Order: sequence, then C-alpha cells, then structure tokens
Amino acid sequence: MSKGITSRSEDYSQWYNDLVIKADLAENSAVRGCMVIKPYGYAIWERMQAILDKRFKETGHSNAYFPLFIPKSFFSKEASHVEGFAKECAVVTHYRLKDDGTGNIIVDEDAKLEEELIVRPTSETIIWNTYRGWIESYRDLPILVNQWANVVRWEMRTRLFLRTAEFLWQEGHTAHATSEEAIAETEQMINVYAEFAENTLAVPVIRGRKTESERFAGALDTYTIEALMQDGKALQAGTSHFLGQNFAKAFDVKFTSKEGKQEHVWATSWGVSTRLMGALIMAHSDDQGLVLPPKLAPIQVVIVPIFKSEEEKANIDAFVNSLNAELKAQDVSIKYDDRDTQRPGFKFAEWELKGVPLRVAIGARDMQNGTVELARRDTQTKETVAQEGLGSHIVALLDEIQDNIFQKALNFRDSHITEVNSYEEFKDVLENKGGFVSCHWDGTPETEKRVKEETKATTRCIPLDFEEEDGVCIFTGKPSKKRVLFAKSY
Repeated sequence: MSKGITSRSEDYSQWYNDLVIKADLAENSAVRGCMVIKPYGYAIWERMQAILDKRFKETGHSNAYFPLFIPKSFFSKEASHVEGFAKECAVVTHYRLKDDGTGNIIVDEDAKLEEELIVRPTSETIIWNTYRGWIESYRDLPILVNQWANVVRWEMRTRLFLRTAEFLWQEGHTAHATSEEAIAETEQMINVYAEFAENTLAVPVIRGRKTESERFAGALDTYTIEALMQDGKALQAGTSHFLGQNFAKAFDVKFTSKEGKQEHVWATSWGVSTRLMGALIMAHSDDQGLVLPPKLAPIQVVIVPIFKSEEEKANIDAFVNSLNAELKAQDVSIKYDDRDTQRPGFKFAEWELKGVPLRVAIGARDMQNGTVELARRDTQTKETVAQEGLGSHIVALLDEIQDNIFQKALNFRDSHITEVNSYEEFKDVLENKGGFVSCHWDGTPETEKRVKEETKATTRCIPLDFEEEDGVCIFTGKPSKKRVLFAKSY
C-alpha cells in the first residue's frame, strides 16, 4: 500500500498531520477547529482512559459528571480564573431557532437566555458551586472526584489532538480540610501522571513546577510533566494544581472543623487530555507510520497467514487458534488478519503504519519447519523463531519492545537537555539543537516575557529534582539560585 506520508526530516508538521490521517486516528470535522476521532484512534484513547481510571480509583477517587454549561456569573467570582479563560469561551445566548418566513433559519430573539451560559472550558466553577451543598463538616471531607468529559476552548490555530476547539479529557477536583492534604494530593497526582507517561506511553517526562506566569488561572501552584518531541519541542503532558482556598472563598464553601470553627475548604484540580495522543505520536513514530508501545497498543500482535490452498489455510488456522488462546490467557491482544481481499504485503504495510508492536507471519513452509517469522515495529527487524514456546517468547518480546521504545525516547530527551550560562548560548541551542535549555533566570515575569518575545521560548518548569546553585540570570545578569528549563513548545 502507498502510505503517502511526508518525511519527518523534510516537514515535521506535515509528517504529523499525514500520520494522524493515514493511520486512521482522526480527521478534521465540518466544525472549524473540531475533530472526529476515528475508531482506531479512539481505541488508543480508551486504553489510556482504562489505565488511568484504574489508577485514579486505586488512589481513592470516584467518577462523577457535572454540566456542560456554566452560568456566566460563576466565572466572575474568581477574577484570575475568568481572566485566564475569557478569550477562549464559547457562549450560549439563545435557546431556540425559528424560520424567518423565507426558509432561512435564524435565532429567535424572543428566546434570549436570562443569563448567558459558558460551554465549559474547565469545571472548577460549576463544581465548587456544587460542593457548597455537599460540605458542612470536616466529616464530609475529603471529596475525591474525577470526571471524564469534553471541554471547549475556542482556539484560533488548531492541530489534530494537540490543539482543538473541543477535546476530551479527565479533570479531577478534590476538596480537603487542610492545605497539607491538598498539597499532598497535588503532588500525588502529578506522580500518577508521570508514572503513566513513562510506564505506559513510554514517554520520559520531567516533573516540575510552573513559574507564576505559567500557572493555571486561579491556582497558587501548578505541577507539570514536560515531555520532549522528536523535533526538539516540548509538550506539556499533564498538570496538577494546588488551588488553595481561592475557589472555596469565591463560592463560599466552608466546613466546621473538629474544633468547631468555620473554615474555607482547600482545593486541587488536575487533568490530562487527548493531547496525550499527540505526545504519543510525536515521541515515537517514524516515516513508516505509528510506533505504539505494547502496553498502550489496542492490537499488540497481528498474525498474517500466507497460503495458497484451503488445506494450507486450515493448518495455519489450527496453529493460530491455539496460539491465540495461549496469548489471550496472558492478556495479550491479538488480531488474526486472514482477509482474502488483500495480499500479505499490503497487510504488512497497513499494520506497520498503524504501529502494531509485533507482527507474526506464518506460511505453509513455516508449518512444515515448525517456525514463524516475527517482525518488530520498533526496530523494523525480523527473525525466524520456533513455534514451540512461541507464546512465552512473544510475551517477553513485548516487554523488551516496551523498554526499548522508552529507552530510545529517554536517550533522545537526555541528549537534548543543555546547560547554558549566557544568552548567546541560549539562543544558539534553541535555533540549532532544540530541546530543553537549562539556565539561570531572575524569577521575574518581565524577563520571561522578553525572552519569549525574542526567541519564542517559554519557561517549561522548575524541575523538582534541581538543586539550588549560585548563578546569574542569562538575560539580566541578576542573581539566581536555581536553574529553570526553557524550550520552544506546542
């Protein structure tokens, strides 16, 4: 099959778009800035959902669902929150259409809403208005709730999965009696995200804190995981926010403490989105198509029979049925592609494009010799192995592929973290090498703004594992105690 994918080295952006479409993950919809997630793409998202949801429940969280529409007045209650989202909000003003008498459908001005509704860009306001009715005493705390939902942020420049007007995500919203509990929750969830990114997506991440100007609107502190894509740009892969008492004060959510005092509740929120699909694609894939880590792939092993007669096919079927049962018992997902409408070469190219980690080819001669051919997607290497013990060999190989994909991404990431001590070095690395640039910064938003205007690089995070060291800001020369990571980003 002709894959029609632009070379990654020739045009990275076009390569990405080609791959999303050709691999049948998603496509642009009739609504500007919105996408249709196709079944294969949604199957990957479902895998992400299932693994994360299990982890959330293991850490004590329960799922709930809150309204898509939020009264506009709710946004005015928390000043920094509305400022952060005002330019991205979609607003519902009327609730009915009508025919103007000539066949044109127009808005019915008699159906104007008394209060306009915001299509949720995030749910802090509607949830904290709800929590006010749930919380009276310390006995009602903590509340550990997550919701899987869609949100709308009216983006002007969109790209499939990375930035769309509507996207899918999960958002956790928790309520606590003390700041210590809320901070511990914030830290716990960024670690859950980091473990998921590294162990499942095979994407190495840097755990850090956002600078004040890069924090979530309405948060006192934002923790982030930052990943590096193969073009040297950073991608924010997940965030966890310590909201302090800002939303509790805005919505007057108080509880009676053990000491009988009325106190405002402490809050967190945290989320990841279908942007992780973009991270997955850009961190691992190549000019042949997707490269999926086995722990995330909807199909981990595809088996392609090669035969000329029905008798040969029947012999292969019997072997595959036995192998299939053995692998399914070990939770390995199998696709037996015995379509008679496509040649084996077409199937090989199709499943390579879709990133299936391991391909098994088996023909009549293999049945005679007691062998099969295994093709790894990550290394694009082939080997002939014995049918005996094949199930165990495949399970071990899938683990090896998972580790190899992660190690390759880790080696790339680590080789693209560069320490610099001057602004000239800083600009040179950004333009000619890319990746994360580690440097001293004076801690002011003014310097961040100037650097962004001049280089298009932003502070990605202050890594949690960076230790204090004496230095001077590369831009202003003012004293600095800690390095920060800058990068160009998505």
